Amino acid sequence: MKDSFGREIDYLRISITDRCNLRCRYCMPQGVDVKKAHSEILSFEEIAEIAEAAIGLGVRKIRLTGGEPLVRRGMPELCGMLSALPGLEELCVTTNGTLLSAACPFPSANAAIGHQSGIGGVTLAAALKDAGVTRLNISLDTLDPEKYTKITGGGRLEDVLLGLEAADAAGFTGTKINAVLIGGFNDSEIRDLAGLSTHRNIEVRFIELMPVGAAAGLGAGAFISSDEVLKALPELEELEPARLYRLPGAKGRVGIISPISCSFCGSCNRLRLTADGYIKPCLHSDREIKVRGLHSAELEEALRQAILSKPKEHGRLTPGHMTETKRSMNRIGG
Repeated sequence: MKDSFGREIDYLRISITDRCNLRCRYCMPQGVDVKKAHSEILSFEEIAEIAEAAIGLGVRKIRLTGGEPLVRRGMPELCGMLSALPGLEELCVTTNGTLLSAACPFPSANAAIGHQSGIGGVTLAAALKDAGVTRLNISLDTLDPEKYTKITGGGRLEDVLLGLEAADAAGFTGTKINAVLIGGFNDSEIRDLAGLSTHRNIEVRFIELMPVGAAAGLGAGAFISSDEVLKALPELEELEPARLYRLPGAKGRVGIISPISCSFCGSCNRLRLTADGYIKPCLHSDREIKVRGLHSAELEEALRQAILSKPKEHGRLTPGHMTETKRSMNRIGG
């Protein structure tokens, strides 16, 4: 289905929880998160019903986010429910990666024997693959163990690296690494992070820091333009489409996502479903449409209205100007 400006809306991002096992400074730092009660969060059945209605209107790709989606009990079960919906072509997951190598307590009976974790169970990565997940995005902002612990409020870099290995062992391909650019923190690591694409067929994506929630409190100095990537890596070879590159001889690719310095509203094709059951037509708008509790024709009509109410573009976004949305990123889904 097309919105009022002729954009084909075929992508739905679903936040399945507002909780996370990390406390990243720009997303959900210690002391500022207010968790929803379990009763306030959509059930798997409600998520599947909304997803099915969205697919009926033309959605072909679904991405599960959080918070951290892997902290929600039974995550592979939900993935299996969604991947079985007729018409869905892609089912992706965005994760911080720290739990991918952990043993899944309730793996699918079809999980491959070769996907065993070091402690004797099927890894969560393998269970996701078996449940029909087609691709993973893994958040990783630094390769320095101490800096990783600092930015995540106590996380371990080793857990993410083990998660990457578990994803490879499970058979995932096309994995993307999301690195948020933060001035004074990881701008000196651009080359090292891009180097992850040298020997792996992955895409390292550098993403500009957006003034949403806690990120806005980091100050203007935390924002750096994605153009700094090109300055740090002048040898990058541009590929198609634009803003996609490759280091000479590398197996993988380097991507640049510039929501602040180079808006891509004109090609936005997505809706977002929050964990408590609201559709957000635009990440940066405060407009939300409640869909929890709706069924059949009422649910479909609410989704149609969400699509038709997508704005042409979001309001002004600069390090000194807050986004309109009142939700933090962990309560939206990245």
